[in-house]
Amino acid sequence: MNTNTDRRSIMSYAIVGFGKVGQALAHAFARKNIKVAVASRRPPEALAPQARTIGPTVVAKSLRDALEADTIILAVPFGEHREVAKALPSWEGKTVIDATNMFPVPEELDGLPSSAVIAKAFTGAKLVKGFNHLIAATLATDPLVEGGHRVVFLTSDDEDAIAPVATLAKQLGFAPVKLGKLNEGGALVHARGRTWGQLIFQDLFKKEQ
Repeated sequence: MNTNTDRRSIMSYAIVGFGKVGQALAHAFARKNIKVAVASRRPPEALAPQARTIGPTVVAKSLRDALEADTIILAVPFGEHREVAKALPSWEGKTVIDATNMFPVPEELDGLPSSAVIAKAFTGAKLVKGFNHLIAATLATDPLVEGGHRVVFLTSDDEDAIAPVATLAKQLGFAPVKLGKLNEGGALVHARGRTWGQLIFQDLFKKEQ
């Protein structure tokens, strides 16, 4: 195998937002020795000690540098997504994994899932909703339990976008389950008004086939 071509095909990842969910996801990457950049509104120096504690593959970067990654996991509070979206003039060629949750959902969303709003903000990106249905404490723990893999639900209006995210989920030790489009199966992992989707916070496992 030619290592040069192999190196080029390796996806790069960044987590934007370094609160509980961002740190939980960083633990998942560190566990599998997968390199990931982490960024937030705070300067990288402020995040670096915590990043180092999580593992050597977790690297604190400025938001601008972190956004050079191919795949960006959005782990900021919902209201901050627009600030992140403005950081790049175009999101063409990027995959954005929306790991945010919004509750209760304001009426101005008019019945739309919150990720549909996020998709609009990230012009040109492929948007996949994922890693949002588990609480941070659960997300941070090893997804391999009793011969099963912890399930993460993935949903997107772009069928092609789900495949690489499913691959990443598997690399991190999770069992990806596709739910279809954001407004269809995706409704199960979104809140509507004051009601959580049925699959939110359901900690499920899938046995190896």
